[in-house]
Amino acid sequence: MSLPRKSPHSGTRGYAHLIEVDVPVARVWRVLTDPGLIRIWSGKEAEIDPREGGLYRIGKRGEGGREAHIDIFEVNRRLRLIYLNSADMPRSDSAVVDDFLLDVRKGDRTTSLRLLGSGVPETQSWDQTYMRLRVGWERLMARIKVTLDSPPPRKQPPAEPKDPPLPGLDY
Repeated sequence: MSLPRKSPHSGTRGYAHLIEVDVPVARVWRVLTDPGLIRIWSGKEAEIDPREGGLYRIGKRGEGGREAHIDIFEVNRRLRLIYLNSADMPRSDSAVVDDFLLDVRKGDRTTSLRLLGSGVPETQSWDQTYMRLRVGWERLMARIKVTLDSPPPRKQPPAEPKDPPLPGLDY
């Protein structure tokens, strides 16, 4: 009788996150693809070339920012990002992917946003990076939900006084 051989980790691993928000799907799509809105939930600058084959970057290049190739860009449905190798991540032959899937539920007002991350090497050198990605996206998805559930109030222009003050009596 032979025992199964233990092999070193050689596969990949992933993560999944889900939020549901009571806003139209177009608003959820916009929060993923508008650099100004990305800045609100990520706290970092963003650069997006919103098209299949385009660029998706959060954070500054060379300063811990993440840069990805937009593999799939289906407006209001799906955004799949393939991350480029960066200096702050261990080297790998595997492509790290984040796949955002949008789905309308309970009529047109509730949207689910699902993030499926995959391709993270199942090696010890990637353990810390994997945890940073998984926990980081968990927090960012929560911030996306808060951004969508309670958007910043619109700035109202200052109200004009009903009656202008009389000269000499404007005290």
